Amino acid sequence: MEISYASSSATDVTAGAGGSGRRPVKLIPLRHPDPSSFSSSSNPVKGWLAELRQMTLLQWVELLFPCSRWIRTYKWRDCLQSDLMAGLTVGTMLVPQAMSYSKLAGLQPIYGLYSSFVPLFVYAIFGSSRQLAVGPVALVSLLVSNALSGIVDPNDKLYTELAILLAFMVGVFECIMGLLRMGWLIRFISHSIISGFTTASAVIIALSQAKYFLGYNIVRSTKIVPLMKSIAAGGSKFSWPPFVMGTITLVVLLLMKYLGKSKKKLRFLRAAGPLTAVILGTTFMKLSHPSSISVVGEIPQGLPTFSVPKEFDHVKRLMPAAFLITGVAILESVGIAKALAAKNGYELDSNQELFGLGLANICGSFFSAYPTTGGFSRSAVNHESGAKTGLAGIFTGIIIGCALFILTPLFTDIPQCVLAAIVISAVIGLVDYDEAILLWRINKKDFLLWTIACIVTLFLGIEIGVLVGVVASLAFVIHESANPHIAVLGRLPGTTIYRNTQQYPESYTYSGIVIVRVDAPIYFANISYIREWLQELVVNGKRSTVGGPEAEKVHFVIIEMDPVTYIDSSAVQALKDLHYVYKSHSVQLAVVNPNHKVWKRLTISGVLELVGKEWHFVRVHDAVQVCLEHMLWLKEAPRGADMMRKDENVILEVGTQNNGDLDPEGEALV
Repeated sequence: MEISYASSSATDVTAGAGGSGRRPVKLIPLRHPDPSSFSSSSNPVKGWLAELRQMTLLQWVELLFPCSRWIRTYKWRDCLQSDLMAGLTVGTMLVPQAMSYSKLAGLQPIYGLYSSFVPLFVYAIFGSSRQLAVGPVALVSLLVSNALSGIVDPNDKLYTELAILLAFMVGVFECIMGLLRMGWLIRFISHSIISGFTTASAVIIALSQAKYFLGYNIVRSTKIVPLMKSIAAGGSKFSWPPFVMGTITLVVLLLMKYLGKSKKKLRFLRAAGPLTAVILGTTFMKLSHPSSISVVGEIPQGLPTFSVPKEFDHVKRLMPAAFLITGVAILESVGIAKALAAKNGYELDSNQELFGLGLANICGSFFSAYPTTGGFSRSAVNHESGAKTGLAGIFTGIIIGCALFILTPLFTDIPQCVLAAIVISAVIGLVDYDEAILLWRINKKDFLLWTIACIVTLFLGIEIGVLVGVVASLAFVIHESANPHIAVLGRLPGTTIYRNTQQYPESYTYSGIVIVRVDAPIYFANISYIREWLQELVVNGKRSTVGGPEAEKVHFVIIEMDPVTYIDSSAVQALKDLHYVYKSHSVQLAVVNPNHKVWKRLTISGVLELVGKEWHFVRVHDAVQVCLEHMLWLKEAPRGADMMRKDENVILEVGTQNNGDLDPEGEALV
């Protein structure tokens, strides 16, 4: 019996020698690639250089100065008022917050204001986000304190110098990552890891501020156990006045934040909370002068002066802390920046964002700033207040400059417990227990990652928490990549569509023919798993048993490669080995719909010729039809030509079962 099958020139599968009268199987012709037309792989460096040469002057300006993108299209009537109001709102919020976070970092409050001045102007010019509010943040401040307190006493002048040097180092790392286009590294840190880490960090930050509420010093630590022990050990020194004042301030802040979030008309209360707390606390101190409540003390007046960072001999000791702060700062900043960009309908370049943040830290270090980044809460307030462009950040910087020029004498009587309450109210929003509940319902693996990051950070410290979180996240990525999903496909009744049999139990399969779909790129990390899985179909006798001609074993394995976006040399060799294994068991391999890049590699490597051009198809249904014809030939051959008509009835019965499936032209499908 002689049958022709799908190739670049054949569109029908005809039955039988001399024409048995069997209805032809119609296939979509497959155009095979011409190896001579394949060009060598392009050099990415040359392509990048060619792209740079083709850039216009305007594109160069936009690349070097991202602010030019919104300056060219700035609508003064529509945007100026919104940017001004947002700048004023965030500015009034940032002044007390900056001083609070500076105390958290172990620095004098004035350095928080310095860190909120120059970096804002630099970021407005070189940053790509139009709503991100840059400045000191709680988590980075805690990391600075933890890194430097192990090197030098916070009361030492060297402590401040190292904090400024740390800002310079963080800026250099961020710029290098931006220039080398390493923003993609952020994608490897899962959202559940970030959420668990920030939740634990928020608890640590809140406990570290307890000393201002309780009236006595506690140990500096980023672990929950030493903090709790220290708090319990100093219970005899407890003082009521700062506790009452701090608690009342915290309640006022949380109430104003709640009203600001829940009612649009009262939205201004959310940003006005910190300033209100400072005004009320300072007024109370000036009127009553209680000695049991500590205050900020004298703050230098005037703008920061230019000075080059010093103490470079400590660079080696600060390197781990600089790497850690860089990673945390990027995660916190780029995450909120991308979300705000999506809400406001513009593209955000992660690499440009890294470069902008790096320059902000480098320039800030020349004006006595410690490490800064974009903050969640301030950026959200900036967006809610109507910020349209980076001009809002410039207005915020002007507010900070005015505060440094005029208001610093008024800051001397700010109670320490009020600043602590501002920090605690800010980090309470980072305790994301709702996210943990959602992860438990959606994906237990993500919940496990959240739990690991949270518990390790609480008990072993922020540095180990970050490290373990990143390793756990990468481990899950590697595990999922090395064990990709492989689906067994079946045909949906009444259609020529093939889908996962687990997802669609009503779909039916053909005995002796197994259709699989690999839902991942095929490369060295997962090819062993895929090869073993496919070999078990033949070696262990796993096969399809529903519908189609009866078969004692698997005769055909069809691989749908539409989801396979990439294949490497290890995978190519494994496919060759798999072909020989199948051949030794009299099993034919068929490949369906590989994309151009995959097909090119299969052709160059010889897999196409090895498997056979006639066994590469456009559709799964085409492959199934050809395999069914072969199955009938295998069944007919031993019994002779006189059985052909009987088998033809079998094929028609198979093709018309399950509601009499027909192809688009009304013919019975095999």
